Amino acid sequence: MERNAPFDCAQIDTQRKARTGFPEVVFCQGKADDFLRAVFRRIFDADGSVFGTRATQEQAELIRADFPQAHYDPVSRILSVGSIPEPKSGRIAVCTAGTADIPVAEEAAQTAEFFGANVSRFYDVGVAGIHRLLNKIEEIRKANVVVAVAGMEGALASVIGGLVAVPVIAVPTSVGYGANLGGLSALLTMINSCANGISVVNIDNGYGAGYIATQINRLAER
Repeated sequence: MERNAPFDCAQIDTQRKARTGFPEVVFCQGKADDFLRAVFRRIFDADGSVFGTRATQEQAELIRADFPQAHYDPVSRILSVGSIPEPKSGRIAVCTAGTADIPVAEEAAQTAEFFGANVSRFYDVGVAGIHRLLNKIEEIRKANVVVAVAGMEGALASVIGGLVAVPVIAVPTSVGYGANLGGLSALLTMINSCANGISVVNIDNGYGAGYIATQINRLAER
């Protein structure tokens, strides 16, 4: 293998969409510039669109040189070219405990939207002011699946899990003071929830939550 051709390392899975319903996604963080450009080009040529996560502003400018139509959101750090040409369907509710959790929530929400779901956002509805959540709960209940994003102690997922009849995907975030342990305390709270119907993804994994939520939403709409 030639070390001066890093793009040769990438085995682009062009059959993934036919196999799973979702095309391959690019994890941009840490990728060399030439490697990232080559991967975006090959996926775009195969699928007509590309979805990248954890991208920097510098990487966005790099990709825009090849794809002027590329869109970059500095909050979610999602870098995309084109979109899935499918009508939006169903409903996913994405909720956050606080405003500091929004970057992870937006990664989830924009992932689901790119893959064809309607998304309703309910931000800053954490348990410190439980009335905020209760004021929105009837709208949240209209969704086929709920994504609950929370740092600190991560209690939001448990509360929502006890109030809705649909699956809840809990996303712990690394938001919090020292005893939050970079999201570990929120993760353990969510894993140990006594509310039924809750599944948990990794710390700050908004993309994973958005992907699973889209799968559930598609099943609900069939």
